[in-house]
Amino acid sequence: MATKRTSPTVRRRRLAAILRQLRKDAKKTREEAAEFAGISPVTISRIEAAAHNPKPGDIAMLCKFYGLDDQVTDELVALARQCRIKGWWQQYDLPDIVSAYTGLEEEAATIQQYSVDVIPGLLQTEAYIQAVAAAELRAYSEEEVNQAVTVRVTRQERLGVQDPLTAWFVLNEDAIRRQVGGTEVMRGQLHHLLTMSRADGVELQVLPFDAGAHPAIANGAFTVLGFPEQVDPDVVYIELRMGSVYLEKPAEIDTYLQLFNQLRARALGPGESRSMIEEVIASLT
Repeated sequence: MATKRTSPTVRRRRLAAILRQLRKDAKKTREEAAEFAGISPVTISRIEAAAHNPKPGDIAMLCKFYGLDDQVTDELVALARQCRIKGWWQQYDLPDIVSAYTGLEEEAATIQQYSVDVIPGLLQTEAYIQAVAAAELRAYSEEEVNQAVTVRVTRQERLGVQDPLTAWFVLNEDAIRRQVGGTEVMRGQLHHLLTMSRADGVELQVLPFDAGAHPAIANGAFTVLGFPEQVDPDVVYIELRMGSVYLEKPAEIDTYLQLFNQLRARALGPGESRSMIEEVIASLT
């Protein structure tokens, strides 16, 4: 039986969307809402941007300002309290962009991910994670690397049988041929890919070089996260060197879903993808 997961990141995002819509429907400014609730307009902006853990009392005042009944008010105040419960990943000193993404992934029901030249984090072995960290511009301490391994391995439990995350991965051929960490590390990583490609709820395809030009050739890697509750719309995540981008508008989501479907259509099938991975393993010397 699947465990019901809750994430403060998702709760903040849900509450932010609701409050933005309530203010829009009420035709009120942030300044008017802030004055009534006794808080600053900046706080309203941060709440509506899901960048702030709202105080339940502030949410109760905003509900009063928007004329909501007791039942809806109680629901939104409870949601605000859930925003303040820490997720398991928050015990670690993670960069903000990593913490935010992990919070979304924690409650996601589906993930569709395109990777260009690196194996997706959910499929990486510990040795591969360490090798990727060693290649970064800055030098990480042993403690930081061990923490990164722990967090990533814990994230990978979402692909387990008790609480499956339905996942589709499209890997550019470069990702399986680039020898991250050397021959032995890469051999272990590719064997792990073969194992995970047969796991329930996981589909893995390789986009071969001979597929030629494709719609994402100039865009790079991206991830589409889907959630079990309709009130939590899909989100596209794009990681950048100096930060990350989250796209949430319906037109943006639709564009990236179409893009992912195009990549899947051009990629090798699951069986053919395993054959290519086996060929790469055999070529490692």
